[in-house]
Amino acid sequence: QVQLVESGGGLVQAGGSLKLSCTASGRTYGVNAMAWFRQAMPSSERELVAALSNDGEAMYTDSVKGRFTMSRDSAKNTVTLQMNSLKPEDTAVYYCSAGDYYEGEYFPGAGLWGQGTQVTVSS
Repeated sequence: QVQLVESGGGLVQAGGSLKLSCTASGRTYGVNAMAWFRQAMPSSERELVAALSNDGEAMYTDSVKGRFTMSRDSAKNTVTLQMNSLKPEDTAVYYCSAGDYYEGEYFPGAGLWGQGTQVTVSS
């Protein structure tokens, strides 16, 4: 099994920056991509924010393009999400995911989620 632990959430004013980190441990050899999702409210669906394959191919949802950057430190099994120019609508719980990346699409692995970290952007 793969364990994912996130860190880096918090409260920031609109226009500010935050950096999220996610470290994977356990049976990571079967994972060929990782991603960040967010969920604005418990009743809403988790939205894919960014994904990064082991080959370095990245994708971002339109609302964060040009503001968020996902990167990876393979030696540390860690991915980060640098979030700049944050907006109140970015407020959500952010979840790290491990899965597969195929033909430009990310597929989360079953049950492979971190515990989530809260990001709150005040106006």
